[in-house]
Amino acid sequence: MSAVGRHRFPSTRWSIVLEASRGDSSEAAREALATLCEIYWYPLYAYVRRRGYDAEDARDLTQGFFMRLLERERPLRPQRDRGLFRSYLLGALKHYLADEQDRRHARKRGGGSPLLRLDFAEGANRYRQEPADAQTPESIYERRWALAVLEAALRRLEEEYERRGRADLFHNLKPTLVGEGRRGDYATLSRALSMSEEALKVAAHRLRRRYREVLRAVVGRTVVTPSQIDDELRHLLKILGA
Repeated sequence: MSAVGRHRFPSTRWSIVLEASRGDSSEAAREALATLCEIYWYPLYAYVRRRGYDAEDARDLTQGFFMRLLERERPLRPQRDRGLFRSYLLGALKHYLADEQDRRHARKRGGGSPLLRLDFAEGANRYRQEPADAQTPESIYERRWALAVLEAALRRLEEEYERRGRADLFHNLKPTLVGEGRRGDYATLSRALSMSEEALKVAAHRLRRRYREVLRAVVGRTVVTPSQIDDELRHLLKILGA
């Protein structure tokens, strides 16, 4: 079996959710939806903050939105021709905020175990560090979504290298993936890693190739069919100016 086959990521999480929305909801669909929400919650939180809500209200609204999404008998009524989790989630959030706009304060959600592992303290701190700009809430959402996709791919790739005992190699070559380092400075790096320069170049090439594969797999989780992956990738990279 090829390396790609051994490390193939599930590309059907959003498809599982969509299929469940056509009939009785299933535990697999809820788990798939919960996993997607845990990965992509921050772009929604940033969108709510950009709409003018403070950290506390944004936390309550974001958490309340996810609770409503996950607790419904049949949580989704998406347009299958759209097929993008990114588009569905923002549209659903806008409807939720419209339903809540006549309330002076977001409802407090308490009791029981949290449905999702969302670190709102970290999210608030992260939002404070966002650069000030004049972008619309939708533009902020799109950019944060694109960054969340890249971060998810890097995390999965890092986990792969850690399992193989190659964490040092990954961390040293990671800057070349995210535009923070130069690919050509192999001589210095090869000495630090006790590798030949040629071996390091081969390792860097393999890392970049695997990163592209993982990135496609991560995007594949949020679309319905593989035919949508390339368009979604081009859209996200265009947002980031890559």
